[in-house]
Amino acid sequence: MHLLLVDDDAEYRATIARRLQRRGHTVQEAENLQSAMAVARAEQFDAAVIDLEMPDGSGVTLLHQLKEDDPALEVLILTGHGSIETAVEAMRQGAYDYLTKPCRFEELDTRLAKAIDRGRLSRENQRLKSLVENATATTDMIGRSPAMLDVLVFLRRIAVTDHPVIVYGESGTGKELAAQALHRFSPRAERPLVAINCAAIPDALLESELFGHERGAFTGADKAKMGLFEAASTGTLFIDELGELALGLQAKLLRALETRRIRRVGAIKETPIDVRIVAATNRDLVQAVAAGRFREDLYYRLNVLSVQLPPLRERRDDIPLLVEHFLKRPPLRDWTIVPAALEKLVDYPWPGNIRELANVIERAKILADDLKITPSQLPDNIVRPAPPIRVASSGFVTEATKPDKLVTIERDHVVAVLQREGGNKSRTATALGLTRRSLYRLLEKYGLAPDCPTDANADS
Repeated sequence: MHLLLVDDDAEYRATIARRLQRRGHTVQEAENLQSAMAVARAEQFDAAVIDLEMPDGSGVTLLHQLKEDDPALEVLILTGHGSIETAVEAMRQGAYDYLTKPCRFEELDTRLAKAIDRGRLSRENQRLKSLVENATATTDMIGRSPAMLDVLVFLRRIAVTDHPVIVYGESGTGKELAAQALHRFSPRAERPLVAINCAAIPDALLESELFGHERGAFTGADKAKMGLFEAASTGTLFIDELGELALGLQAKLLRALETRRIRRVGAIKETPIDVRIVAATNRDLVQAVAAGRFREDLYYRLNVLSVQLPPLRERRDDIPLLVEHFLKRPPLRDWTIVPAALEKLVDYPWPGNIRELANVIERAKILADDLKITPSQLPDNIVRPAPPIRVASSGFVTEATKPDKLVTIERDHVVAVLQREGGNKSRTATALGLTRRSLYRLLEKYGLAPDCPTDANADS
């Protein structure tokens, strides 16, 4: 460690310096305030040991200067028996600790080690805070919970690379916002960010959307069309719902990634591409690979870097921030929410995550009077959660076999909303803030077979 030692007693200063050097430290000595300040401006130290009384002034003056230049620098004060009160006051003003002269070297060594550790931790916290502030200043992702801060810092770190990234997370957790953040933080930020949702486009059209087509390539192709790979040239292509991609298209995507070339449908020549791929899915791709629904080679080619977005139930501290954000959406910005209503929102498990929360707030704003949201404007399933519902024939996880309480809460909530909507899947998906396809996957996940009582009146 690089240490600053300030004392006007040359013999005492030299003795302490030699002992510190034997401990492996490098020591910069100064005999007065003036020389100490000059050295401190020129070099960065891990800790400082300064005498309280010196010929040209008080060590407290130097303490203030050192802390102003480097707030993370920890300072030990050396003082005589008659100046202990002043040393204590110096601690109130920022000194780490004080020792009376002549001090035992073992005691100085112990306290100095603690001061160095505290300074190192303070600098690391400052560095992380800077990273987070820099990240949150340029992204629409909202959150100050430890889980979200970890995600933001990680996104910032991996954005500068050109490696593919897979963003994992449940439906509604903000995977597209994470992709946007990766693009904004990257060297490609001034270039296009192009997005495609594999679940929203029929397989027959998806190849043309991704790779483009030539005129006459198929019925209706009356002119050539550029695909999204070309549209995203030198930028980022965001492939959402990656797990929905058909196996045939997976093979073509793999070839495009490996050769960095694509061929339009109906074309003979290949076109070079320069695109950074960010993909997202709410599926377990490892499980999909094992089941033969996803190519193993494509999985390893894409899964170079991965980000796991936490569900809203695991970051409840962020719910008030998100609520405030949704309340301030245009056109009106003077909305408030009473504490009782906010408490209900914080306690709710949010199976639809942030998307569901946004929908609940919009619904409440429509029903509310005087720009104030109270529990009466919240859905019944939030204000009065439904009791656990057992569906013996559905294959649900029962109370006796459930692996996790939160999973059970989510399952029960989905069933309750489905029952409330009379089995209509479209209305159920809307109430949960999900797409119909995502809802079907939830029903499949929990074994809600088409013939179970809850689904008897479901729309097709």
